[in-house]
Amino acid sequence: MPTKKKVCVVGAGISGMVSVRELRREGHEVTVMEQKGGVGGQWLYDPATDAGDPLGVAGVHSSIYASLRINFPRITSSFSDFPFYPTINNGGGGDGRRYPGHGEILRYIRDFCDTFGLMDAVRLNTKVLHVGLAPRGDGDGDGSMRWTVRSCATAAEQSEAEEATTEVFDAVVVAVGQFTQPRIPSINGMGKWKRRHLHSHSYRVPDSFQDQVVVIVGCNESGKDMALEIGEVAMEVHISVKSMDDGAIGLGMRKALSRHHRLHLHPQIDCLHEDGRVVFADGSGVVADAIIYCTGYDYSFPFLDTGGLVTVDDNRVGPLFEHTFPPALAPSLSFVGIPNKVVTPLFYEVQARWVAQVLSGRRSLPSPEEMTRSVEEYHRAREVAGVPKRRSHDIFDLEYCDEFGEKHCGFPRLEEWKKELLWSAFTRLRDSDRQSFRDGDDYHDSELVHEGLRSQGWLTGRPPQDKDNGGGDDEES
Repeated sequence: MPTKKKVCVVGAGISGMVSVRELRREGHEVTVMEQKGGVGGQWLYDPATDAGDPLGVAGVHSSIYASLRINFPRITSSFSDFPFYPTINNGGGGDGRRYPGHGEILRYIRDFCDTFGLMDAVRLNTKVLHVGLAPRGDGDGDGSMRWTVRSCATAAEQSEAEEATTEVFDAVVVAVGQFTQPRIPSINGMGKWKRRHLHSHSYRVPDSFQDQVVVIVGCNESGKDMALEIGEVAMEVHISVKSMDDGAIGLGMRKALSRHHRLHLHPQIDCLHEDGRVVFADGSGVVADAIIYCTGYDYSFPFLDTGGLVTVDDNRVGPLFEHTFPPALAPSLSFVGIPNKVVTPLFYEVQARWVAQVLSGRRSLPSPEEMTRSVEEYHRAREVAGVPKRRSHDIFDLEYCDEFGEKHCGFPRLEEWKKELLWSAFTRLRDSDRQSFRDGDDYHDSELVHEGLRSQGWLTGRPPQDKDNGGGDDEES
C-alpha cells in the first residue's frame, strides 16, 4: 500500500502547481505556500519594479517585462495531459498566437489549477521564513526525518515574531523557480557609477529610455529582446557581449543588428567612470545615460536551512541526484524546477511525478552513497566536456529528458513530431530575424509535424474530441 505523506510545497508557480497535482494523485496531503496574491510564479506579471533598489536584488518577485512572449511554440509548452490550446477560438478571449505573451501563460496555469481542483491546497500571501530539519521524533514519533516550516502572512513579514506559524511536515518540495535573484556582474568602477543602472529583473517597458544612450550588458534572450525594444525609442543602444562570435550572438540577432543603425555591438566592459563614460575592452567607449545588466539569475533559497548539506556554489545547487534529490536528505527534501534548457513545463511534470512516487513508496531511490557517487560522476563528466560550473543544471538534451522520465517514473517519451517541432523552433530562434521569428504566415512545418498538429486539433484550435465530422477551418490558431 502506498504511504501517505504530509507535504509542504514552497512556491505556487508552474513547477509548484504540477507538484501539487502529482502529489495528490499519489494520495499525499499537500499544502502550498505562496508569497504572492495569486498562483503563477514568474508569470504573475507585476508592473512594479525594484525602484528603491536600482539593481533589483530585492523587492518584486516577477522578472516578466510587459512585451515578453515565449521563445518556443505553445504546442510544446504544456503538461502531458493538458494541452495549451488557446481560448480565443472558443469564445474565451486571450492570445491565440503560436508564440503567445505572458498573460496567456498565466491563463493556462490558472486553467490547469481550476481543472484539477488544486486551489484549495494553496495558501496565498504566505511567506516561508524558515525550513529546517525537525528534531527526530517530532510528528508521529517514529523517528523518521521531518521538516519544520515557519511562515507568516506576507504583510506581517516584518512584524512581531509571534505572528509566524510553525508546522511540521513529512516532506518539503522546493519549487521557487530560477528567475528571482538577479546575478549582478562585478565591473571596474561600478561603485562610482552615478547614473541609472538596473538589472533586467526590474525592466518593464522602454518609455523611460526615450532619446537616451543605453548600454545593455549581455546578449542572451532577454538582452536581445530589450535591446531591440529599447532601440525603438532610445537614441543609441550599445550591447556588450562576452564573445563577438556569431555562434554566441546568433545569426538572427546579426540580421537585426544589420538593419538597425541605433544598435551597436561591443566586447565586454572594461570599466565605468563617474562622468558616465563606459569603456569597452577594445578601448572604444560611449557616454551612457543608463546601463541594463541582462546577466541572468542565481538560484536562491534563503529560507532553507540544511546545515550545509545543500549549498549553491557558482549557481550549482548540490549535491542533487538527477537535479532533484539531495542524497543525505532524500526523499524528504526535493527540488522541482531546477533544470534549465529542458522542455518546460513537461520536464517539471516528470520531476514532480517521480518525487510523488518516491514519497509514496511506489519508487525507490539508490542508497545515499550511490546517489552521491552519481552526482560526482555527472559533474566530472560535464567538467571534462568544458561546461562551466554555473551551467551545471543546463540540460538541452531531448534524449536525456526522455530517458529521465522512462527510468524514474515510467513517463512516456515525447512524440517524434514534437521533437522535430522543437528543433525547428530552436533553429528559427537562432537563425531567423530576431524581431519576426515568432510570427509569420508560414512556419515551414514538415509533413510529420503537420500531421501531428492535425491529429491533436491544432489546425482548428479545438481538441480532437470537440471536432465535428464536417471538416473545419484548417487555418492554424
